[in-house]
Amino acid sequence: MESDAEDTKSQLTQNQDPSTPKHKHKKRKTKKTAVPTIPTFQAAVQVFPEHPEKTPPIVAHFSSGFDPAKNPDPNSTKIGLFRNANRAKRVELVVHPDGTSVDFVGTSYTGAATSDQYCNYALGVLDKATQTLKITPIVSNKIFRLEPKVRGYNYSDKEPASSAMGELTAQEKAEKQMQLHNLYGTKKSIRESKKMQSLKQADGPDSLKDLDAKMKQIVVNKEALESAEAQSSRHIPPFNESATTPQEAYPLDKIIITGEWDDVQDIYNKLQGGNDVKWDAYPNFVLNRIQKLKDIRVEEEKFKLACICTYITHLIKFKDQYTMDGVSSAKGHRIPSNLRNKFLNMFDPAAGSRRQTLSREKTNLLISYVLVLTLHVDEFQTELTDIAKDLRMGEANVKDHYENLGCKLTKQRGKPVATLPVPLKFPQEQRRRKKGKR
Repeated sequence: MESDAEDTKSQLTQNQDPSTPKHKHKKRKTKKTAVPTIPTFQAAVQVFPEHPEKTPPIVAHFSSGFDPAKNPDPNSTKIGLFRNANRAKRVELVVHPDGTSVDFVGTSYTGAATSDQYCNYALGVLDKATQTLKITPIVSNKIFRLEPKVRGYNYSDKEPASSAMGELTAQEKAEKQMQLHNLYGTKKSIRESKKMQSLKQADGPDSLKDLDAKMKQIVVNKEALESAEAQSSRHIPPFNESATTPQEAYPLDKIIITGEWDDVQDIYNKLQGGNDVKWDAYPNFVLNRIQKLKDIRVEEEKFKLACICTYITHLIKFKDQYTMDGVSSAKGHRIPSNLRNKFLNMFDPAAGSRRQTLSREKTNLLISYVLVLTLHVDEFQTELTDIAKDLRMGEANVKDHYENLGCKLTKQRGKPVATLPVPLKFPQEQRRRKKGKR
């Protein structure tokens, strides 16, 4: 017995690895959990733009927790959508459950909807059968918060909605919007916002102490004042009367500022799409230069001229939207919001009896902007037949506008052509003299 035990002990000692520690921990066997796999597939994205004659989908939520789906009869809940006749962006949604005295009301111009000034919302529907993702904008780019209101109770228009933004003061609301903008805004917009804040701080009372002393030290530039007066009286874009090149005579960066080039790439993007693009909705001036844009080999030049043509299109369509004879052709045209706000401030449509119209002076200013841009596209020698049709004007009237910009009119192959010489020389304004009585 003892010999057998000793043999077994010696055999275990021989089989044991001398490098193995005496207290070796046993590895625990862990069960491998299966990771669920998420099925993926490629889908074609279809983006549907907002149509002026069709109402986009509506997205709303009930703040009180009311669930209309729990109602056994889904048809018992009535829904009404109301739009302001004068302001198309103001929409009101009313949900009325049958058998109750409570209406759920949500608006796009009060309450929580007004806090989403930097957010635009859209509705996406994924169709797995056809592998398509359809994206469409919702009503007024807003998500409606439906607030319960007792029917028959007189709610004051000044009463704020029961939302967090409604309870804030104007200063607190502005601070929260600034925080949201600094978190999610683009670098460029944040930089511009900081500049605006610094300018506001510079306008404080401390900065105005030495204002009188500084004003006395300012030297008045009479030539600059005369140039500004000529620009205002002639209704033309900013110019440099002593320029030595046509490009400097009407600087392009004074017309299309840096932040606007991102909003005028429509034609350039379509040029990348091949020959299947439809160009029917564009003005004659642009249509007659599509082939010229396609033939340009330098991509930077093609980009610049294509963006200028898009800018011309927006200006012409804006003019048509505020004139009786052209409103139908520009009804479905969409102008980017930044440009539309700029046009409204520059050309200031006057409120009429039924619709807004452009004043004569502002119309002449808009026409001058269009004609200057046509000169940039055609290397400052442009034929004016097609642009006259786009502006719905006679050729003689367009000639007067080109001459007012300092252009010379000649004829080439029987067609009138405007050329911009430098330095600029404006025609003298002819004043009618009243004949005195003898």
